[in-house]
Amino acid sequence: MDKLKKVLSGEDDGNSDTPGILSRANQASTLSWGARMRGFIICFVLGVFCSILGTCLLWIPGFGLVVFAVLYSVGNLCALGSTMFLVGPLRQVKNMCAKERAIATTVMLVCLVLTLCAAFWWKNNGLALLFCVMQFVAFTWYGLSYIPFARDAVIKMFSLCL
Repeated sequence: MDKLKKVLSGEDDGNSDTPGILSRANQASTLSWGARMRGFIICFVLGVFCSILGTCLLWIPGFGLVVFAVLYSVGNLCALGSTMFLVGPLRQVKNMCAKERAIATTVMLVCLVLTLCAAFWWKNNGLALLFCVMQFVAFTWYGLSYIPFARDAVIKMFSLCL
């Protein structure tokens, strides 16, 4: 468990001789490990709750799709931001911009903005729903990048189905 704490907090960067900027930033942080875990869990659960609530409110006539688009997008942001409690904001941004995640991150964030634009400014429910689906696919692809060989398995599974 101590090794997991060190890796997630950025203290175990493979070079124990000189502390890196991440370990120095984590040492200067005022949050304890328990507070980080509570923050992660609260933020992640809030994100999932917003997404589920948005899905339940989707079927309200008139304004359901707009509420869904907003709550689903806020839920995705909360779920994405929850990992910042574990690894810190700088490392999270570096992870998001890593070579294997950059395209999924870009597509997810662009679709998030386009979802809100379609819901509020363009008033196009079809586009809002399409962008929410694209958000889901991009967020799933982003999440799979953290699991070794998961993307390859998904690609192989879909190629076998088709």
